[in-house]
Amino acid sequence: MKNIVVSSGDIEIFSTPKQYQQQLLSLIASARQCIYISALYVQDDEAGQEILHALYQAKGNYPELDIKVFVDYHRGQRGLIGEKGSLGNRALYLALAEQYEQKIGVYGIAVKPKELFGVLHLKGMVFDNVLFYTGASINDIYMEQGDRYRLDRYYQINCAPLAKSFCQYLTKTFVKSNLAPLLNEQVLPNQAQQRRNIISLKSLLKKSAYELEFTDNDKESGVVTNPISIMPLVGYGRRKNKLNKVIRQTIKNTEKKLIILTPYFNLPPVLARDVIKALKRGVKITIVVGDKTANDFFIADEKEFSAIGIVPYVYEVLLKRFVKRYQHFIDNKLLDIHVWKNGANSFHLKGVISDERYHLLTGSNLNPRAWSLDLENGLLLDDPSQGLMPKVSAELVNIMEYANPINHYSEIEDISDYPQKPKRLLKKIRMTQIDRILKRFL
Repeated sequence: MKNIVVSSGDIEIFSTPKQYQQQLLSLIASARQCIYISALYVQDDEAGQEILHALYQAKGNYPELDIKVFVDYHRGQRGLIGEKGSLGNRALYLALAEQYEQKIGVYGIAVKPKELFGVLHLKGMVFDNVLFYTGASINDIYMEQGDRYRLDRYYQINCAPLAKSFCQYLTKTFVKSNLAPLLNEQVLPNQAQQRRNIISLKSLLKKSAYELEFTDNDKESGVVTNPISIMPLVGYGRRKNKLNKVIRQTIKNTEKKLIILTPYFNLPPVLARDVIKALKRGVKITIVVGDKTANDFFIADEKEFSAIGIVPYVYEVLLKRFVKRYQHFIDNKLLDIHVWKNGANSFHLKGVISDERYHLLTGSNLNPRAWSLDLENGLLLDDPSQGLMPKVSAELVNIMEYANPINHYSEIEDISDYPQKPKRLLKKIRMTQIDRILKRFL
């Protein structure tokens, strides 16, 4: 497949959740042909309401504007964890559909029968010829609407063929197939029909891919100074997953320097082996991961602790095991582990940077769940002249400000250091070997 070519000037990188919110509103206001938003969810909160109102207002100002929102079917019908007995976010979608004369499609994508077994994790927002790529969803914390934020990566790419390919994929796979019901309409498919939809969609997703169209006016590498080629990727399922293959190949091909960003430390076994092989051949590897307190499942108040709150502790246990096992690489200055922590804020960054040339932007958490259950996507940027690195370096400076180095595994808390409730639950999990199951679904 022929790749898309851009220059470093076509790519802008933002660094903060506030910039994300402001840029999203600006792009909505400036769009004239189409707005396609794909995210895990659009929350029924202040930030989610602001974005949805802006979309309806844009449609009112420009009736020909094609606006579609794609969210996970299950997440679209619930709020935050612990909120039960309501329509969840769908209540907002229905209320706005009643409030406005304009029509906007909010599509619910169910890639599996239950959220536990896989979700829509496609990222990317298109505004005419611009693709805004981020792992962030749309809610208060992702946009720092209150006193907390969740940090992500925010890349704006000005490229018509790339934007068009994202829109065509969403249209072909979810709209024209009639396999994604509208969550802002009153009637949803019954259980039997939705089950048939999911079976059909799963079959379609296994064969799906981004398609690229070029015209004589599109940029070619011969006329672009310091060109950057972009390959859009989709990944679904354990077998023939092109995104997973490219992630592995990027790590395997790294010669000198590799940076891995992941919010939750739980690398799939094959990816962990690729990382260790890279270390053994002398590649300098930096892994930046979120602290357990920077995990969105972390429950600070032990009185409110519930079973879901064990998730960040499991990740930390896995991280400590890894660091302890490969401590000699840290001692030999080949492996750097940095743990991000900044107050009550959370860390949601993903991606791979190889030899300062290859940049893998993705929503994939680089864990077993992303590897085999969720519908994921990504962009592989090949920048042979390293023209993008000044902007990426500025992004990394912002990230590393709160990323603390781990020089020895003893610096990571042990199970014996944890509060009583998570400590007891972890011991129970280890005794019953449920951790093997947990590690697959986390």
